[in-house]
Amino acid sequence: MPTDPVLLDNLTLEQSSIVANNAMNRGRGLSGVNSYTRELGFDPYEVLAERLRADSTAQVTWIDVCCGSGRALLEAEARFDREFPAADLTIIGIDLVDFFLGTPRTPRLHLLATSATTWTPPRKADLVTCVHGLHYIGDKLALIEAMTSWLAPTARFAADFDPTEIRRPNSSPATDTVIETLRAAGLTYDVRRHQIHGHGRPDFAAVYLGADTTAGPGYTGQPSVVSYYDW
Repeated sequence: MPTDPVLLDNLTLEQSSIVANNAMNRGRGLSGVNSYTRELGFDPYEVLAERLRADSTAQVTWIDVCCGSGRALLEAEARFDREFPAADLTIIGIDLVDFFLGTPRTPRLHLLATSATTWTPPRKADLVTCVHGLHYIGDKLALIEAMTSWLAPTARFAADFDPTEIRRPNSSPATDTVIETLRAAGLTYDVRRHQIHGHGRPDFAAVYLGADTTAGPGYTGQPSVVSYYDW
């Protein structure tokens, strides 16, 4: 007879080997075969560059949650420095583990080793991304609510997300409820790509119970965290 999972709180979860030492997103660049562009289906640089081409005085911000080594952000920083040297641009990368590939070369880039679950941005963002990071978050729904609250009125949100990792107290998946809430808020959930896209602020109205690190690999083949909620 299966036993109930032992649910971890956020502090304990963030100190676990699955979360603190995960290998996801460590070498992914901005473009190319192993890249944000390939994973997200669009080029983050071009999204921001298009805004700057339309208005060279615009204040543009990109926040990337669970940025891993920060390789994609470092590459974006260098490209923006070449092509838009005078632009008012801020790029912020957040990761729990300080495993950044390099240090920022300009004041435009900020690489922060901190918990995304307690961080707040200095200003609204034009683009918020989370590439294969939600798999390692305990309170995934709260972080989705937070990240979408950081969006400026015309901004874009994109994140890899597997709703089968959201469970009810009896361990049954809450997939339908989660997807319905996302879509009701105006966001798109791509079932094939396992991704949220768009602009909207969902309210899941769920009580977070804790996280299970023993559920095994998710759809990526890497160990992931299953999050439990009550409605």
